[in-house]
Amino acid sequence: MRSRTTSDPESTRQFAIDIARTLADSKCSDVILLDVRGRSQVTDYVIIGSGTSQRQMRAAAQDIEDVGKARGQHPFRTNADQSSTWIVVDFVEIVAHLFEPDQRLYYDLELLHADGKRIEWRRPEGELPPGRGSSGGSSGGSSGGAASSGRASAGKAER
Repeated sequence: MRSRTTSDPESTRQFAIDIARTLADSKCSDVILLDVRGRSQVTDYVIIGSGTSQRQMRAAAQDIEDVGKARGQHPFRTNADQSSTWIVVDFVEIVAHLFEPDQRLYYDLELLHADGKRIEWRRPEGELPPGRGSSGGSSGGSSGGAASSGRASAGKAER
């Protein structure tokens, strides 16, 4: 288990949930949140999501950076490959990976972190995303059995 962190574990978990929700609000699909505490020497939580375009993925990455900054947790580093098919936003305790779907299948980080525990991140029914008022809705998708059925493939919707 990582012992370097001095952050409150519950606060870190909630921050990870907020990042996953923000990715869904930013129209990322197949968002998963994995608790890898005690399994990874690098981070506590891994978030993986798929984007639809370079522009959308860059905007989603900026959105989660903004969530971190609002909490006083600036990202340690943000990296993207040259064509922005894989973007990593690293908050140290939490690392978010945004992929174009083909790149996600190729790198298969879900398999790398298969022993991580999936964390439910979707908002309770009827709870709206911040700033969406009564006209919006959660884009976290419908609730289904995929989240509780073990490792879902990257090509299947984790909604």
